[in-house]
Amino acid sequence: MLAWLRNLTRRSSKLALSAPRLLRGRYDAAVTNPDNRRHWANADGLSANAANSPDVRRTLRNRARYEVANNSYAKGIVLTLANDVVGTGPRLQLLTDDADANRRIEREFTLWSQSIRLAEKLRTLRMACAADGEAFAILVNNEELPGAIKLDLRLVEADQVTTPDLSFLTRNPAVDGIVFDKAGNPVEFHVLRNHPGEPRGANRLDYERIPAESVVHLFRCDRPDQRRGVPEITPALPLFAMLRDYSLATLDAAKAAAYFSGILYTDAPPSGEADAVEPLDPIELDRNMLLTMPGGWKMSQLQAEQPTGTYAEFKREVLNEIDRCLNMPFNVAAGN
Repeated sequence: MLAWLRNLTRRSSKLALSAPRLLRGRYDAAVTNPDNRRHWANADGLSANAANSPDVRRTLRNRARYEVANNSYAKGIVLTLANDVVGTGPRLQLLTDDADANRRIEREFTLWSQSIRLAEKLRTLRMACAADGEAFAILVNNEELPGAIKLDLRLVEADQVTTPDLSFLTRNPAVDGIVFDKAGNPVEFHVLRNHPGEPRGANRLDYERIPAESVVHLFRCDRPDQRRGVPEITPALPLFAMLRDYSLATLDAAKAAAYFSGILYTDAPPSGEADAVEPLDPIELDRNMLLTMPGGWKMSQLQAEQPTGTYAEFKREVLNEIDRCLNMPFNVAAGN
């Protein structure tokens, strides 16, 4: 047994000495060639905050809002998402030993949530998170509320959370409207008093510095150390545009082919004996009437070839690809 172990050790040592010392791995996706050069042209190594710069987020927000406002599928998906997540709003249930106190507190919570329209505001926050990328709510005291509870939520758009004083960003660990401490915790938020999209005359440099404990910031964090959000439907924006363009093009083709229209053509050579006909000269037709063509000419009616048999299948596939970025089933996204 001892001799066998010695022989095994010698063979292992020889194999180790003869084996190459440098191991190299190869990934097809890491190879750049003429076939994939254009596909990976926009790949970069930017950090999460650098990739989500203010200009990039502003462009994505504007395009996502436009698509949600004009695309029925996009609007329906965002509405369905908010309705399914929030529903009729949160309800409080206490299970202490004092049943009377439980009922009183639950009743007061219901009255308070109705007075501030809590369910409506939560649905708005969820829709903003999907279309704008992030949502902000400020905890404020509203003396106009009925009852003893004066707590209210003031919603602000992502456009208003920014730091117009650029010198402040160079002196403090901040990411466009949010100041952080050394541990990465948010300390304060900078909120413009007026929306940057307001008409001219509003002071766009006047902002409030609100403590972080008074602000609710909702966004989906996709990368480590990400501080601001981008629209959740960002990957689907080109698909939404494609879906609308294809639908409009199919409709235009179907309408053009549905009209009673045709063309005149002749098999005669250019110097043949066909009668002379003016190019692009329209011919008026009467209903339920036969007509004769000029000598040597034939008439062919345009065939209605739209919509094609793959039209519905194409829309289903595109819509199925759209809803994946929201982790939504196809039947929910389609509303079917």
